[in-house]
Amino acid sequence: MQRLTILVLLCLSLGACSGGFRLGFPGVYRIDIAQGNIVTQEMIDQLKPGMTKRQVRFIMGTPLIIDTFEPERWDYFHSMSKRGKQESQEHVTLFFENDKLVRFGGDFAPSSSKPTQAPEPPAAETTN
Repeated sequence: MQRLTILVLLCLSLGACSGGFRLGFPGVYRIDIAQGNIVTQEMIDQLKPGMTKRQVRFIMGTPLIIDTFEPERWDYFHSMSKRGKQESQEHVTLFFENDKLVRFGGDFAPSSSKPTQAPEPPAAETTN
């Protein structure tokens, strides 16, 4: 009977260490985990239809997924987990035809506002 009790306690403690029970032990630190490609709005705003794959790769980086059966489609994914809980997940898909960017879609859209130029400062007046 004593061996059975020890065996049960040993199995429970090993299971708790492996995270199988997901007990929230106080003082246990869980690291933040970022996976995939970080994509920013500035990167998306630089994309223009007609860009070559090389130009897109320079802006966006190497895609996480290039489908073997559909090489004219690139997928960029990014996920962030903090303390074991999913915080954010983003996805962008780029489509090419004849090695030129034709369209893209996903969680980002190009900014519709174009940067406005600062007004010219008034010319200095001279008094005679």
